[in-house]
Amino acid sequence: MSVYIDPKDLIIGPNTNQSSAIYVREQQGKYQIIRRNIAFFLMSLFVILPWVSIDGKQSILLDVASQQMHFFGTTLFPQDFPIVAGFIMVAAFGLFFLTTWLGRVWCGFLCPQTHWLFIFIWLEEKIEGTRNQRIKLDKQPWSVNKATKKTFKHLSWGLVSFLTGTTFISYFIPPSQLYVDLVFLSWSGLITFWVLFFAVCTYGNAGWLREKMCLHMCPYARFQSAMFDHDTLMVAYDSERGESRGPRKRKDNPKTLGLGDCVDCNLCVEVCPTGIDIRHGLQYECINCGACADACDQTMSKFNYPQGLISFTSEARLAGGLTKLLRPKIIGYGIISVIIVASMAIYWNARVPVELTVLRDRNVLYRINNNDFIENSYQLKLLNKSPQAKSYQVQIDGIKNADNSLNEAVLVQSGELASVIVTVTADPYDLKRSVLPIELKIIDSETEQELIVYESKFFSE
Repeated sequence: MSVYIDPKDLIIGPNTNQSSAIYVREQQGKYQIIRRNIAFFLMSLFVILPWVSIDGKQSILLDVASQQMHFFGTTLFPQDFPIVAGFIMVAAFGLFFLTTWLGRVWCGFLCPQTHWLFIFIWLEEKIEGTRNQRIKLDKQPWSVNKATKKTFKHLSWGLVSFLTGTTFISYFIPPSQLYVDLVFLSWSGLITFWVLFFAVCTYGNAGWLREKMCLHMCPYARFQSAMFDHDTLMVAYDSERGESRGPRKRKDNPKTLGLGDCVDCNLCVEVCPTGIDIRHGLQYECINCGACADACDQTMSKFNYPQGLISFTSEARLAGGLTKLLRPKIIGYGIISVIIVASMAIYWNARVPVELTVLRDRNVLYRINNNDFIENSYQLKLLNKSPQAKSYQVQIDGIKNADNSLNEAVLVQSGELASVIVTVTADPYDLKRSVLPIELKIIDSETEQELIVYESKFFSE
């Protein structure tokens, strides 16, 4: 018996015997408990994090106007893009690693689309009733009762969508400002547009598109099969044990009837959010949420059969072997992830908490002051990337007895870009050539640590 099929065979569409509308039955079980607990934890983080402050700053704030990203006490700037790129690469290879090991567990237990989908289904069930009641309601002609239930359902979906859009925007605008402006109806047109945009996307994705996002629009469903192998864990049906399927009474002996353990109750199909029949083998539409496994275990318990007819398993285990955890593909993804993390750590350790840009005076190369000394002017732009205000001193090296006009330390607030003019004055007798290299050093006033050394030129002719 084998459940593994060639990736080219995974491009099949949904089961043709399914109706266009999928009515998902509510299911309880161990996998659903895990999924709901994960959903509650992630949803709580999503709502709470914008309200958490670290060192006086929002824990996560993408300040587009200032081109800054505040992330748990650290401020990132456009110059720190390698850090962001590194996070994205680690996340990608982490997903590859997880997929090779546990199949599409991301889709079933971690994907936001799945969590919002089940929230909308839960609201639908509470307002319109169970699966059978919803089917019956949709078949009924329009009435006051039907219109009332449909209206309340869509209003509840709209409220959740609006709160989702508002919460998402609070990662770009401080929530204290965002919600106060909401109370006084003083949102700008731009804020209103983006909140409504994400609200409409949430409403459309979780309320209307639903499984179509997973079946037709999500690219992950298309390329995840390339990461599967014989040891990948996935939700699968043990056809050797379950076939031939068929109904029977609880006290009947299936062997006497020539049947397998599958009682053909069809619950595995009714609880599936994408509407597939897991008994048809591995399908790219399966999001590995485990709902069918919970439903099947429930049925097996009623008939006093062993659980696990549908379970998280692998082709190797179904074939009677053992699932190998350490295999070349997983090791490869792990090594690449470690290399990227190590590179990020090295970059972060070498990261200087201040950026320096030096611009020479474009009007003249040099000036002669009243004392017949040579002057060169430089514009220094200091960007403080540390979470606290910092004081910096500017030191000039390279010319004997050179005088620096900036004698006092420059105070730069966190995330602030300060612009100062520095004039370097030198005695012509100390200048050996018409063009001399000099060094502009930025020193932390508190620690006296040399942070940046910038090489420039001093002109005297």
